Amino acid sequence: MYLHVKKTLFFVLLFVTLAACGEIRFSQVTPGTETFHPDTICVLPVETDAFPDAKGVVGPLIADAVGKKGYFSGVVSPKDTRKLMENDDKLAKAMSDYLEKLKKVSFSDSDISKYIGKRCDTDAILVVEVDFWNYTTRGEDKLAKVGFSMELIEAQTGKIMWRAKHYDTEGYKWFKPDLADLANKVADKMISRMPH
Repeated sequence: MYLHVKKTLFFVLLFVTLAACGEIRFSQVTPGTETFHPDTICVLPVETDAFPDAKGVVGPLIADAVGKKGYFSGVVSPKDTRKLMENDDKLAKAMSDYLEKLKKVSFSDSDISKYIGKRCDTDAILVVEVDFWNYTTRGEDKLAKVGFSMELIEAQTGKIMWRAKHYDTEGYKWFKPDLADLANKVADKMISRMPH
């Protein structure tokens, strides 16, 4: 009897531990997401002013991670979006206005999102923010730390279908881990949870 309980407890703990490995720190879906199946997605340019070392790295990294999942038939990368903006002042202003409203008052303007979706020829918009991209310490431990916030928006309606936040750390003693490698793991884990 005691051995049976011990074995059962071991397998329950193992299952919980393995299940927790796939979790992210925060993930929230909007009711109605089960009928949301966008065909194409636009990854907006990622603001990295607070973390200059992430400049030019995060946008392509996120777009590649989204593309590798195979959820969408088309992925418009931040680089492609910037090219469109260079040739279209109205789109550039729309992007700026949209992101400012989203960041400052958490308002997804449906008129602007619809315009962005139409101009980029996509059904969904992915907004990514860099929360962490640095080396830090916790007590005596030296850590590499990378984290993102993501919002998936239905372009046609401006409805925020999914919000997520996740970060991860990797300890080191002498050689600093590559932050881009850690970022790939974080992005992959987050995008695995993204509705599609």
